[in-house]
Amino acid sequence: LLGASMSVNMDSVTETFLKLLILLSVHHWHMAVTGNKYNCDDQLVSALPQSSFSSSSELSSSHSPGFARLNRREGAGGWSPLVSNKYQWLQIDLGERTEITAVATQGGYGSSDWVTSYLLMFSDSGRNWKQYRQEESIWAFPGNTNADSVVYYKLQHSIKARFLRFVPLDWNPNGRIGMRIEVYGCTYRSEVIGFDGKSCLIYTLNKKLINALKDVISLKFKTMQSDGILLHREGQNGDHITLELTKGKLSLLINLGDTKTHPSNAQINITLGSLLDDQHWHSVLIEHFNNQVNFTVDKHTHHFHAKGEFSYLDLDYELSFGGIPVPGKSGTLSHRNFHGCFENIYYNGVNIIDLARRH
Repeated sequence: LLGASMSVNMDSVTETFLKLLILLSVHHWHMAVTGNKYNCDDQLVSALPQSSFSSSSELSSSHSPGFARLNRREGAGGWSPLVSNKYQWLQIDLGERTEITAVATQGGYGSSDWVTSYLLMFSDSGRNWKQYRQEESIWAFPGNTNADSVVYYKLQHSIKARFLRFVPLDWNPNGRIGMRIEVYGCTYRSEVIGFDGKSCLIYTLNKKLINALKDVISLKFKTMQSDGILLHREGQNGDHITLELTKGKLSLLINLGDTKTHPSNAQINITLGSLLDDQHWHSVLIEHFNNQVNFTVDKHTHHFHAKGEFSYLDLDYELSFGGIPVPGKSGTLSHRNFHGCFENIYYNGVNIIDLARRH
């Protein structure tokens, strides 16, 4: 409204000033967003209180986990467990869900104690843990070769978690386990919404903004239930697109409705993932460009071409998340509503959860 009225109601000096102010505001916002995305490398451990550190055991009070800060020399100069074996761990609580992009380790200051390889585990609750994976397998991080050199490792893909746990695998054979650590990243901004298995969220699309040939839907979900509808969109003639969790796997079902009108590939059902009901966050991305569909679950992508009239699905202007509000012609579905959490739902760049919060 301001932009529409400026040229009519304001003199040139005021107009120029306001345009400059708007440009500066947009530039500041852009820098904040890109900075959070590309410069996510703040030191996260150095300022944590002692209570944020814990471990499986400690050799003595001077070797407690609170001394495990990179480049620090307090106590005995780092954390060491009571017994050096593969059942030990060092844990940090970052206080809130955080995006973690890199880790660094040292041995115990001025000692013969260092770790040569370790695993990294992460959790939102501190109870339900997941191991960091890279190249399709559990990743063993390269550790140290002496007590004081810093080994920095940039994660191939960032972790979003509140708790981190370092699990030593190997250490100096002439010493014991000894660690000082640092973690790098930034605050993770997210919008989360919970579903109780009886509810759903309906988004009514703006008809003017709809591009019939392009759709992009992205979200994250976390659940303990093996079945449930994540999203659904249906048309008058039976056409529908449904994303459903079935026995811990995600199925993308595209039904072209009338088989007389669409005799070839009237129904497409693509399944990805397994054991997705593990109460960890899983990411989903559905991209539809003309007849090309990309379906991605946790970085695993299935590309396919839909035949027939997929470009012209006769769909309503409503998209439901978490369930089917009024089951229609999609009779093969379980119709069980989703029970769990969604995070950062976006439809063609629109933040759905933010809209819901603002009614």
